[in-house]
Amino acid sequence: MSKKKIDETDRRILTILQNSGRISNADIARKVGMAPSAVLERVRKLESKGILVGYEAIVSPQSVGRSLTAFIYVNASEGVGATDTGAELAKIPGVLEVHYCAGRDSYLIKVRCEDTDGLAIMLGSIGSIETVRDTNSTIVLNTIKESRAIPLGEDIDEDF
Repeated sequence: MSKKKIDETDRRILTILQNSGRISNADIARKVGMAPSAVLERVRKLESKGILVGYEAIVSPQSVGRSLTAFIYVNASEGVGATDTGAELAKIPGVLEVHYCAGRDSYLIKVRCEDTDGLAIMLGSIGSIETVRDTNSTIVLNTIKESRAIPLGEDIDEDF
């Protein structure tokens, strides 16, 4: 039987933080019915346990000239379990995600760039990595949903 890492209160706190990372500690406390000091202690414990790993601002890609999104499968010639190519891919500006995969391709990466010319330049950078054998790209026409939030159970209503 696996040991439970978070309880219902932690789940509620994490869900609130995922939905609104700038929410004040006092507002979280009000939503979960606890004292702000108790919420702060729980958040610090979630951080120290590596359950809550960070906070980030979400920037509109279009507002900074990165309106093209593409997913690129990368086939690399490296040994099973080796991720050196992935480390090199992660260094390329505009590469947002690098996933080491099982299957025909070694990696799936998500990129954002200005336009198709920018994508061609990025593919050149990817292809210049010695272990990259080939790539297969898919350009996104329209994003329906994009989120890093992990579902933790029932959604917390804003008026909770």
